[in-house]
Amino acid sequence: MVVRIKVVNDVGELVSIFHAADTEVKRKLLTDLSSEWVTMDRIEKQYGITGKKALMYLDKIKMIESQWITGPNGPEKAFHTYYTNVQINIMGTMSELSDIIYATTLSDEKLEEYENSITGMMSNEGVFVGDAAEKLGISQILLKGIVRRSNVLHIKGYKIERVLDA
Repeated sequence: MVVRIKVVNDVGELVSIFHAADTEVKRKLLTDLSSEWVTMDRIEKQYGITGKKALMYLDKIKMIESQWITGPNGPEKAFHTYYTNVQINIMGTMSELSDIIYATTLSDEKLEEYENSITGMMSNEGVFVGDAAEKLGISQILLKGIVRRSNVLHIKGYKIERVLDA
């Protein structure tokens, strides 16, 4: 077995790590994915649409890998966690930490409000992180935490973009 370690050096990345298993479905799915290759068909049967959304989030934050396997119905895509361990090595100000904790614990309704506000600012090319933070009246750390938690947004360079549907 290959041992791969996810090293977290950015305080903002904690949002992604904590959000990866913040519900019972996500926790169980992550446990399944860490122990064996799991097909989308099995995920949908066992966890429903919530499991599929959780898988898409894990893919967005690059925590899983995929491969094609031969199943009873022919070739199927299967998924597995990419990393076997996580090492957290961060240092941040109390202000940054409070923003990260806030982003991690936002209600789904408040997260959706932020997502809608951010997508409303976007052009076809997205929106710059600094511009969005200024318009929302929040820190860039908080904004990045919100985007890292989102299922519909991601950061690419200095821009926030929509996640393309798989």
